[in-house]
Amino acid sequence: MLKQVSFRPWLWCDALLVFVLMPTLAGATDTNQPAQSFGDLGDLTIEQLVNVKVTSVAKGQTDLFASPAAIAVVTADDIRRLGLTSIPEALRLVPGMDVAQINAAEWAVSARGFNAEFGRDLLVLIDGRTVYTPSSAGVFWDAQDVVMDDLDRIEVIRGPGATLWGANAVNGVINVISKSARETQGLLVSGSAGSVEQDSVTVRYGGELASNLYYRVYAQRSDMSDLANSNGKSSGDAWNSSLGGFRADWEPPSPNVLTLQGDYYYSEAAQPSELVSLTPPAVTLLNTSEYNQGGNILGRWTHTVSDSSQMTLQTYYDHVEQNTGFGIEYLNTYDIDLQDRFSLGSWNDFVWGTGYRYQDVDDTPSFELTWLPQTQHLRLFNIFAQDDIKIVPDRLHLILGNKFEDNSLVQWEVEPNGRLLWTPTESQTLWAAVSRAARTPSLFELDTRLNAAAFQPAPASPPALVSVFGNPNSTAEKLLAYEAGYRVEPVRSLSFDLTGFYNVYQHLLVQVANPTAIETSPAPTHLLISSSYMNAGAGDTYGVELSSQWRVFENWRLTASYSWLGTRLTPVSDFAQSPQQQFQLRSYLDLPYHLELNGAVYLVGRSTGPLSAGFEEIPSYVRADLGLIWSPRKWLQVGLWGENLLQSEHIEFSSQETPALTEVPRSVLAKVTVRF
Repeated sequence: MLKQVSFRPWLWCDALLVFVLMPTLAGATDTNQPAQSFGDLGDLTIEQLVNVKVTSVAKGQTDLFASPAAIAVVTADDIRRLGLTSIPEALRLVPGMDVAQINAAEWAVSARGFNAEFGRDLLVLIDGRTVYTPSSAGVFWDAQDVVMDDLDRIEVIRGPGATLWGANAVNGVINVISKSARETQGLLVSGSAGSVEQDSVTVRYGGELASNLYYRVYAQRSDMSDLANSNGKSSGDAWNSSLGGFRADWEPPSPNVLTLQGDYYYSEAAQPSELVSLTPPAVTLLNTSEYNQGGNILGRWTHTVSDSSQMTLQTYYDHVEQNTGFGIEYLNTYDIDLQDRFSLGSWNDFVWGTGYRYQDVDDTPSFELTWLPQTQHLRLFNIFAQDDIKIVPDRLHLILGNKFEDNSLVQWEVEPNGRLLWTPTESQTLWAAVSRAARTPSLFELDTRLNAAAFQPAPASPPALVSVFGNPNSTAEKLLAYEAGYRVEPVRSLSFDLTGFYNVYQHLLVQVANPTAIETSPAPTHLLISSSYMNAGAGDTYGVELSSQWRVFENWRLTASYSWLGTRLTPVSDFAQSPQQQFQLRSYLDLPYHLELNGAVYLVGRSTGPLSAGFEEIPSYVRADLGLIWSPRKWLQVGLWGENLLQSEHIEFSSQETPALTEVPRSVLAKVTVRF
């Protein structure tokens, strides 16, 4: 029986004490101006911060403050100040996101519910390249290693983005955007060491090959130590990662810009897992060595005629080899995408595009997991159009769009949306949207057999095998979403962003029990207790997300957010429950003598995570991080951060591969960055 766990008020108080001295420090006279910040946004006013340009909402530059969607941006300055070392850690900063660390290498990331190791309702892109995995309908986060110093920003849309971005952009779109090669000139050497993140070394060099032709090359190596499980023993989940790549940007005075970039990566992790067998012992706990490796190359041509007219052609190839412990998956993706934006008179901004994607998927079988067929060829064709109609110029806009996708797995999908944007004053924005989105079933839900467990019902009876079958007749899950938002800047130093949403889901894929049967293969003869995926689930989610920025003084900025999520899904037992409430407070403080004091507090409500045949309740927790950065010269930065300072360890999520729960410990990280 699940126990009731609530926030602990004394931890709330302890967490907030981290920030008690900051008002006093913020008022100190700065007689020695700090060196120029390594981030680009640290010195902006609140007005400038809320008008940061984003591209994910309309596939073209728009002001964040005047965007008709629930969008947030994690900036390069956020990453630098908080010492963030991975994309999932950076996503913790976004209101409404549920980010949980499963073990040293694996994460569960979702928006507005449905959290799992493979967040099936999120579309994730890195520099325009999708990293969504068709086999499992999610993202292998441990394979998404990037040079964090080279990120420009991470744009996150909570809510559907299917009209522009396509299938699987159901509950959100994560768009990771790197800096251009022109912005990363010179030599960067960065090294870090810590109690959990043992060591990391990054070397990057950027130069100019010819007039307006810039490049960078980089290499990175990272190691993380074992975490401990709830029994106090080592989880045996240490991992390491190696990354190398390049980027070149040709930015001549002409309207054409060319980009060519590529990466190669290899990561290896020891993962605890359960080996299932029909002969005693039925289940054996062991540590397996898993790895991710792959490479990609991407080219992009952008032709800009004016601020309202631009054409982009992009193509990429991506190779992934993933050893999951249940076999090896080989995935090759070939993608081409064309997008054209132009004005229709003075009242319409029109964007349309088309694309084609071809994927080869080859999954090697094992006793635990069998793919039928083993090799698949997936094709996806899409065409979309969206019109921004200026009903009242600079005041009232109506945005209408639709996307048509022909997917070889589920055939045609239609994903329309309508949005209304009203800016009654320069300091206020109101918007509302109705959207339809679809999630394509994964190959796991269509064409697999998973032998999840085995046991002996009685001494004289045959063994029993618990299996989950895919269903080739599965169809896409459907979402109809209603959203509304309000942004206001009552004074130049303070802004608020409020969003409310109501999502209606239909045809959700859930496991439905099959009649118990006798099976002779694989030997020995055994009872088969099985279930199959069916589009038998439905329900709704609803909630509010509130964020605020306040520049208290010229050298002190606070950011706070709160989200509340309600869930009504049938059957309840098939879905993990994301935290109902989450709160965070971040503080960025510039001190005299080239110092910065930055901190964050996260309050996360209780949730549930999948565990073996059921779900495990995850207690609420409070996390506090604090960091000090010293930048005595423009070319030198030294940082020291403490993470999870309030508790020696806490649990954030469970693993489907082992019943042991891994705990995230208190840790320390030191980093030195040198730029020439």
